[in-house]
Amino acid sequence: MAEQPTVAVVGMGYVGSCLAAALAGRGVPVVGIDTDAVLVDTLNAGSTPLKEPGLAELLAAGVRSGLLRATTDPSAVTDADVVFLTVATPVRPDGSLADEYLRAACISLAEVLRRGQLVVLKSTVPPGTTRTLVRPLLEAGGLRVGADFALAFAPERLAEGTALSDLRALPIVIGGFDPASTRRAAAFLHHALGTEVLPQDSLEAAEIVKLADNWWIDLNIALANELAMFCDLFDVDVLDVISAANSIPKGNGRVNILRPSVGVGGSCLTKDPWMVWRTARQNGLEIRTAGVGRDVNDRMPSYTARLILDDLDARGTAPSEATVAVLGLAFKNDTGDLRATPTRGVVTALRDAGVHVRIHDPLVDPAHARDTFGLPLTATVEEAVRDANCVALLAVHREFDSVDFARLPVADSCLLLDGRAYLSKERIAMLQRLGYRYRGVGR
Repeated sequence: MAEQPTVAVVGMGYVGSCLAAALAGRGVPVVGIDTDAVLVDTLNAGSTPLKEPGLAELLAAGVRSGLLRATTDPSAVTDADVVFLTVATPVRPDGSLADEYLRAACISLAEVLRRGQLVVLKSTVPPGTTRTLVRPLLEAGGLRVGADFALAFAPERLAEGTALSDLRALPIVIGGFDPASTRRAAAFLHHALGTEVLPQDSLEAAEIVKLADNWWIDLNIALANELAMFCDLFDVDVLDVISAANSIPKGNGRVNILRPSVGVGGSCLTKDPWMVWRTARQNGLEIRTAGVGRDVNDRMPSYTARLILDDLDARGTAPSEATVAVLGLAFKNDTGDLRATPTRGVVTALRDAGVHVRIHDPLVDPAHARDTFGLPLTATVEEAVRDANCVALLAVHREFDSVDFARLPVADSCLLLDGRAYLSKERIAMLQRLGYRYRGVGR
């Protein structure tokens, strides 16, 4: 490897753009490769369509410095010492990997791969994929893993909203085709990003780590969601229960029940448990917890909508006479990402019941919102909530912190539906003094 390694990132979506920007920010020359010519032009202009805190500035700085550029030409890979594969790896409805993007990237890479390179797959895949799919496709070009080039898997571990800080702080998991590949990948990533590395004994071990993380998170949220419904039976605040339950030491830490919410969305938590389930079934093992967690979390949007409809019914308001303002459409706070957002299920259920729904989210692209919800974005919070019988806060963006609820033109006795169970008891008491009714998931 050269004294100053150069990097190619194949696939300049969310993970690829964040990785490329972070590497360039640490002085590593990077070329990003993508089939989307419009995206490539946007990146080379020092811009990005992604709304990740700090990413636009870091990408622009990389382009200005000459350390970062983008191209649609796959032959740019040849000059790199290290090649990262960061293409999309969605799943089909049956939980199997939709490997079209990965296959295409590997076939293209095989034609331009040269001796001495290190190839690192970061896309989330079922265990065995790097060895049984990626390896033979790369070797179809005539070179051999181990003898001619190194191959490793290092799962992406980014959370939207904190991706760049995650890249600088979270330990990097590495599993190589052979010990030499593991050592080389670990050495490069430790040097390039300055973070701790956790070498694994195999490609498969590293592949499973990412799945284990998201399997646990999704299942934990499912526990929190069912606990919220259980607490609701007894008029108990689920956050009080969670806070007390989490005080017990267990293992290397404490019991750590996460918060309930309107549901789980995004590109990872909604697919990775099914990837686990499908892979296990193909190998003769019936995994139950992955599917159970998914089923619980998938029913939360309809449960959340039912909280609103039940409140309207209790007040004698017919759904067809009601207006609900939904603030926050993204699957997660402080992002504009609508992928698999649970808010869509809430809006659909309310509209199916006859409710008039308005939507507002300052971080979401208006065209994308219309495509996802079949509704136009309202321009302001005030426009969204005018005469609303309910304000449903379903993503708690920082932009909403400055909203003056005392001045909002809502209907009398408006319901504030807290879909994230985030509002403090002090904030709830303040809203009630203003005349709002409050309801949260498990609160």
